[in-house]
Amino acid sequence: MRYFIKLAYNGTNYHGWQYQPNATSVQETLNKAFSVVLNSEINLMGAGRTDTGVHAKEMFAHFDFETAFDTQSLVHKLNSYLPKDIVVYEIIPVPDEAHARFDASKRTYEYHINTFKDPFLQEGSWCFNQELDLDLMNEASKILFKHTDFQCFSKVNTDVNTFDCTIFEAQWTRGMAKLGTDKQEKEKLIFTISANRFLRNMVRAIVGTLINVGLHKITLEDFNEIILSKNRDNAGFSVPAHGLYLTKIDYNYL
Repeated sequence: MRYFIKLAYNGTNYHGWQYQPNATSVQETLNKAFSVVLNSEINLMGAGRTDTGVHAKEMFAHFDFETAFDTQSLVHKLNSYLPKDIVVYEIIPVPDEAHARFDASKRTYEYHINTFKDPFLQEGSWCFNQELDLDLMNEASKILFKHTDFQCFSKVNTDVNTFDCTIFEAQWTRGMAKLGTDKQEKEKLIFTISANRFLRNMVRAIVGTLINVGLHKITLEDFNEIILSKNRDNAGFSVPAHGLYLTKIDYNYL
């Protein structure tokens, strides 16, 4: 029988989701926990990959297991065994043909920027205190909807069959966060982007390029030409991984 797992993790201490022979990954940590608790070798298939240091507020994976078990009890045992930066929320029986990666219809990421120094945000938000033209950045974000080939934002030498992605949402919003223990508040920026799929490093490269728009280093026309060029060298820098969150994965049957 096949089961979906709904989980979350703080990616600070991990070299991404994907198993790596010489580094600790989220997938490896979960495989070990499931194998110990179920007393059987378990290999999870994730809904996607997150890079080193990237977080996931919502992640799905699936595994197969022939013997019936109490899902709530297993969730409790797993969370007692897992380290404090990984949590399993739910285990869901699904049809045998269901696939955590290939059946995902939409994925959503957020990138968090704090405009002030705060020691309590340093692992989950990027501190950037230069003034940004957020209205112009949102105008540039709309240009993403006009394109499907995003090779310019992809990590080079990546093994993919296509650079095509369909973007459903891309928007910057302003928020406020409390500073210290007093009532003073400072601005926080969040970029939300949804698509049917993402290329490696794509979101971080998009954010870095949009920041160049917000700093008036490049124009809206430049941003459009960068996408058309299909050349990573023309796009902006990749923002640090610790501000990036996978926040939602959509399936038609969940």
